[in-house]
Amino acid sequence: MRRFLRHPVRLVPFGFLAVILLGTGALMLPWATSEQRYTPFVTALFTATSAVSVTGMAVTDTPNYWNWFGLLMITVLTQVGGLGILTGAALVILAVSRQLGLRNRLLVQAETAEYGIGDVRWLLLRIAATVFAAEAVMTAIVTGRLWLAFDYALPDALWSAAFHSVQAFNNGGFTLYSDGLVAFSRDPWVALPLSLGAIVGGLGFPALFEAVREWRRPGRWAVATKLTVWGSVALLLYGFGYLLIAEWGNPFTIGTYDVPGKVLAAFTQIALSRTGGFDVINVDKLHDASYPLLIALMFIGGGSASTAGGIKVSTFFLLGFVIWAELRGEPDVQVGRRRVAAASQRQALTVALLSVALVGAGTVTLIIITAQVPFYVALFEVTSAFSTTGLSVGLTPQLPEVGQYVLTALMYIGRIGPLTLGSAIALNTRRRLYRYPEEQPIVG
Repeated sequence: MRRFLRHPVRLVPFGFLAVILLGTGALMLPWATSEQRYTPFVTALFTATSAVSVTGMAVTDTPNYWNWFGLLMITVLTQVGGLGILTGAALVILAVSRQLGLRNRLLVQAETAEYGIGDVRWLLLRIAATVFAAEAVMTAIVTGRLWLAFDYALPDALWSAAFHSVQAFNNGGFTLYSDGLVAFSRDPWVALPLSLGAIVGGLGFPALFEAVREWRRPGRWAVATKLTVWGSVALLLYGFGYLLIAEWGNPFTIGTYDVPGKVLAAFTQIALSRTGGFDVINVDKLHDASYPLLIALMFIGGGSASTAGGIKVSTFFLLGFVIWAELRGEPDVQVGRRRVAAASQRQALTVALLSVALVGAGTVTLIIITAQVPFYVALFEVTSAFSTTGLSVGLTPQLPEVGQYVLTALMYIGRIGPLTLGSAIALNTRRRLYRYPEEQPIVG
């Protein structure tokens, strides 16, 4: 236990669990629901876990089941979860930088360009200021639009805008509308601010801070920042083009929209499908060809040390560079003019393979539990839960209790898993004083 407590960052998962249990207790109270009745434990636990893990999946009709107190609790849990994720990620980086030797600490500081030994308070203040400033800007824009164009009363417009802004920046997916944000899919003053907020929140503060500071000289960005920023741009553009083509003539999604409406709806849905979780178009009525795209984007997720889930953009593209180097017979993996450490390559492979295993096991379990559910439906729901995205094709509310527990566990593991795994690997790194003889087994 003493060795465990030597690295307090390892207590982060227990902190998340404590907040989830407190949120569960609050949501079980009768004054949290519209009908003033006690909420079943599994429903409250699922909702609290979904909020703290900034997922947004729901087993109830959120705006009709919960009253103002319940919705306020969901908002607070989402905000606490988002700030806790960012704070935990900051502590991981700082703990790792202290654990490394002087030479490696200098390399880490050069890569992150932000974090020194005495920077904890300043770093956390910057994170909090960034979060609240972004949410305030989104709230102001959306409030004005709802008030002036949709005839909302000012208090109602402010509440709706604040609720969705918190969800967007923290990459949650709860909404105050039963059909998600479908009604605003062609309104740029609502859809775009929330989409851009989700994108910024999903980049992660290391990439975000460095990209803003060095925006005139992107060539000087760290490898992690380059992979995250340019990888996110590539995924957004590819996903946008793919979804636009696949859904162009679908009358149940964007087929009846005019061209600007199709473009806006496709872009915002892709921007929010990676981890945001809002329904801008009817996800359960997509063309069959669109589901593999969304599953892949959800699984990849957003940037490291962000409110986004998934295996992370940098992990995905780093593995791409590993494959490319192997195909070319290169002895080193290079990104730009930097050689990627072998330890980083092993960590990326570990995260990716463990994530594949968890998603596969969850999918098989869900199919066994539900019996008649098609494979792609179960895979979609499991991927959405594990990647903390929150999109659903309608299966989650219909699941039996055991199925809801499975998704609850996946949301928790998907949220704290990469953080815990990354810190455990980094903090347990040690140098052996000997090496065994090398052998090359046959591969393939």
